[in-house]
Amino acid sequence: MNIELKGHKAVVTGSTAGIGRAIAEGLVRAGAAVVINGRTQKRVDAALREISALFPGAELSGVTADVATAQGCAVLFEHAPDADILINNAGTAVLNNFFDQDDSEWLNLFQLNVMSGVRTARHYLPKMVARGWGRVVFLSSESGLNIPKEMIDYGVTKTAVLAVSRGLAELVGGTGVTVNAVLPGPTRSEILSNWMESTAKEQGITQEQAEQQFLKAARPTSLINRFATTREVANMVVYACSEEASATTGAALRVDGGVVRSVA
Repeated sequence: MNIELKGHKAVVTGSTAGIGRAIAEGLVRAGAAVVINGRTQKRVDAALREISALFPGAELSGVTADVATAQGCAVLFEHAPDADILINNAGTAVLNNFFDQDDSEWLNLFQLNVMSGVRTARHYLPKMVARGWGRVVFLSSESGLNIPKEMIDYGVTKTAVLAVSRGLAELVGGTGVTVNAVLPGPTRSEILSNWMESTAKEQGITQEQAEQQFLKAARPTSLINRFATTREVANMVVYACSEEASATTGAALRVDGGVVRSVA
């Protein structure tokens, strides 16, 4: 399958590293013009420099904005007022004890993991509908279906993302715009790789051994018995943005390695 996105502009939130970075590279590879977003100028500049080196002649721009806030989203919209493709990837996860958390921790995570996507979709979707073509992809997680006891707040936000995605797909049905969610499982993203690296150092084992230990203890239903790569997740996202995926909308597309034990 040859995915061609030339002539389309994509905004990818949280795209300086990890899954977001892989998605940005995948979209560039398919010919799209891509807006890179991160919270620090240093990381945005580094991402632009490195992606440009990989894809000479790529149409890239970057914006430093914290999309967890309304003010940060306003900065993003000023830099990129319009887009054909929106990837709501910005998000984080923190291991925690439910009983030790206060309201502010829940609210802060909700602002980043959920409201960033609500705000960007509210801005970009109407223009997509007016043109009769557009793609919106939300990054959820298998944790939105299998709520992890060590990150209940994270699981709740990722369930909320699924609800927002499906609701928006219903809202724009029949317009030529599709809205989908992609659900990664354990992935060698920046956040999870840092956790595994730290665990490996603490226990005097390799990172691969730490990953296997994590899978056996926390995700024993994995069918691939390994972490996915960020590019494997990005491949699904890029497909969902393509013309070839024009009949796929309102879907929860799993790239979870079979972790979720469900036939649907």
